[in-house]
This record gives sequence, C-alpha cells and structure tokens, in this order.
Amino acid sequence: MNSKMYSYILGFVLKIEAVCMVPAALVSLFYGESRSFFAFLITIALLLAIGIPCTLKQPTNKVIYTMGGLCVAALSWILISIFGAMPFMLSNVIPSFVDSVFETVSGFTTTGASILKEVESLPKGILFWRSFTHWIGGMGVLVFMLAITPFSAGSMLNIMRAESPGPSTSKLVPKVKQTAKILYSMYIFMTVLEIVLLVLGGMPLFDSLLNSFGTAGTGGFAIKNESIGAYHNAYFDYVIGIFMMLFGVNFNVYFLILKKQYKRSFHDEELRTYLLIIGAAVLLITLNIHGSVYKTFSQAFRYAFFQVSSIITTTGYATADFNKWPQFSRVILLLLMICGACAGSTGGGIKVSRAIIAFKTSKNGLKRVFHPQSIENVRVDGKTVDNQTVASVGVFLVLYSMIFSASVLIVSLDGFDFSTTFSSVASCLNNIGPGLGVVGPAGNFSTLSVVSKITLTLDMLLGRLEIFPILALFSRFSWKKTHYSRGAFTA
Repeated sequence: MNSKMYSYILGFVLKIEAVCMVPAALVSLFYGESRSFFAFLITIALLLAIGIPCTLKQPTNKVIYTMGGLCVAALSWILISIFGAMPFMLSNVIPSFVDSVFETVSGFTTTGASILKEVESLPKGILFWRSFTHWIGGMGVLVFMLAITPFSAGSMLNIMRAESPGPSTSKLVPKVKQTAKILYSMYIFMTVLEIVLLVLGGMPLFDSLLNSFGTAGTGGFAIKNESIGAYHNAYFDYVIGIFMMLFGVNFNVYFLILKKQYKRSFHDEELRTYLLIIGAAVLLITLNIHGSVYKTFSQAFRYAFFQVSSIITTTGYATADFNKWPQFSRVILLLLMICGACAGSTGGGIKVSRAIIAFKTSKNGLKRVFHPQSIENVRVDGKTVDNQTVASVGVFLVLYSMIFSASVLIVSLDGFDFSTTFSSVASCLNNIGPGLGVVGPAGNFSTLSVVSKITLTLDMLLGRLEIFPILALFSRFSWKKTHYSRGAFTA
C-alpha cells in the first residue's frame, strides 16, 4: 500500500471536482440563485481546503500496482459522490443525506435514476450540476486527471484500467497520458457537435447543453418532467437517439477512423454485434407496437429506436412510457438493460464484448462435451483471447449474478411487485436509470426505503466500476504496506 500516493491522487481528484463545480456556481450566479450559489461556494472551499494540502508535496514513490489502482478508483468515486451531494443538501433541494448521495451517485455513475418527483422547478445551477455529473462521470474523472497530471506510465495505466469499463483497456497510443488526451478530445468534440445540432434544431442553449451532457455520459438525467418526450419533436428524438447510440460505441473504433483505418474499424466484431442487436430490437419492438400502441409505422419506429438506443446504452432518456407497451417489447428492453453497450464506451451493462466472449466460451465448452479431445480457443476479431481475460469474464459474471440476486432479495423487503423490484436492481447495477413498474419512466425511486436506496447506491457504484474496485476495498491485501499485485487488470 502506497498511502502517500493514495492521498496525493485523492487530493487531486477533490481539486478537480472543485473546478468542475465552478460552472454550476456561475450558472447559479447568472440566474440570481443566491442559495444555490453559496451552496456551491461552500462546497468548493471545502474541497480545496482538503485537496490542496494533500497535493503540496509529490511522493517519492509514485508507483501504484493493480490492487492500488482498484482502491484509488473506488475511493475517488466514493469521495466525489459524497462531496458532490453537498450542493443538493446545502441548497435544501434534497435535504436527506441518503437521497442526496443517491442522486449524486446516480449522476456520476451515469445511471440517471432519480428520487426527485419534479425537476422543472429546480434552480438552474442545481440542474446544471446534476447533468454535468453525467458528463464528468461518462469518460471518468480519473481519466481526465491522467490527461493533466505527470504520473508514471505504469501507475496511470493501472488506474485507467480500474476506472474504464469493459473486459480490457487497450492503449490507443504507447503513452497513457496521450491516450487519455485523445479520449477526452473525441468526447468533447462529439458533445459539442450534439449541442450545435440541437441548437440548430431550435432547442434552447441551456437545454441543449444539459441534454447533451446526459447523452454524452449516457446518463439520462432529464430537465423536463416528461424527459425528452416533453419536446414532442422528432428531430430532437433522432439527434439524441443517434448520439446515444454513437456514445455507446467503443472509442477505440473512433480512433481507428481518425487514423483512416476504416476497414479495421468497421470489421470490429463488438461493433457489428452491437449494431445487430440494436437493429433487431428496434425491428421487433416496432412490429410489436405498430397498430396496438401507435397508428403509423413511422411513429412506432421513431419511439422504438429512441427507447432501444436509450436502454442499450444505459442512458435512460425516454420519449414514451414503455410501461404501457406490450409485454414482448418490455422483455426486450429488460434484456437490453442487462446487455449494455460496448466496452470502452460511456455506456454501462455487462458489455457486448463480455456477452460475445461468454457465448463463445459456452459454445466451445459444449463442443468439448461432445468431442472431449477437441481444443478450441475463444477468438474475437480473428485474435485469440488470452485465458486470463476469459477467466476474468467468467469471474465477473458470477460475481454480477451474486450481487444482482442479493440486491433483489434486499429490495424485495419493500413489498413492491416483482417487475419493480427486479428492474430497479437491473437499472441501477447496469447504470440505466428508469426501470419498470413504480420505477418506470413515469415514476421514480423516491418511494423506496432507506435500506433499498443504500443498496441501489452501492449497486450503481459496483456497476460503473464493474465490481472489482469496490471489492478491492474490502481485501486485506489492499491495505498492507507491501503486496505483490503487479499484474495487469483485465476484467
């Protein structure tokens, strides 16, 4: 355990969060919201008061191995969530500590699950901060930190691997610092492009900013009570729907396109599977709701595409109350909740890449049952997947199932119907937002008990950091002065 380096990094994280709060404070000041402004001001002062002393002196030993990277990632996200909740409490928008932390964790983890029954009357500064947490959490606050701080390459890679979603984290370029810069450059460009397109379509600038933050981070905190459906605008639906789908793509693909390696990018197996799933889901739901819910095929397609794009990317925006859709369509959406988007994207879920690896592993295992002497390797994109990655996917899925089951059991104590209980866990653990039943697109999580909210808050963190970093905090090896967890984290 490198405690001095831990403290140094966590101090930097707190200072970054303080800087990130400045735009929200300025928005509050611009709209004359004094209470919200002072809430942000107090929080910023506290963050700097703790963060600056921690970063005054660089530690001599800057190396962080795998276990350390996992712990730093987990602690960072816990800290930014607690401090990020303070403006909600200090402004009295959300007086309850548990509710404030739930809302903040939902923001940073890009879940979009809310305890707020009504959002349109909230102060503009609070609305801005609420949506901006999506944008910060989408690519990752630690990835941003890596882009601007001079840490050692090995340490940086282990931290990036701990925070970045997916079964593996590959460097786009040899230098990890440069990789982080490239990722954020693409992230910013795509966000700005969406803002411009929404403004050109007639959406107010403030709304365009916040809706784009939610889209980019695949978060889905709405600024209207009816979410995106409040605009009743097909152009907005398609622009946001397309960008949700784009932000669910592995950013490595965009890097390959920038390098003009078009053939390699479009032959990416995960991308092709991801697009196939979206296409099949949209077609099936469109056929299912055409006639029974919507009169015209174009209407059915429009609403099906938006909801599918929102759910598979775990964004959580809505243009329709899919609780009222036929059971067949709702089951498809529930399966998409679990599947999620691509690895290396801002989306949540178990990831398409894991689903591919799990499917091929099961297929090879079945072959060996009938042909014991056969030797089959798992291959993705024509390359053999190493045994460590295959094993880590298996471990992840087992842990995921155990956590999911335990969470469902705890939430079931509230006495809600199975649809509400099951989907609330699915939506939080997979960082989606709305579920079905009471927690559907027309509802919220406010009626759940404190115990259930705490459970789901932990589920959101586990889902965003993909289990291992949070579990690492409870490992005795993480807190020893010396350990030997020097291997690369690939799960």
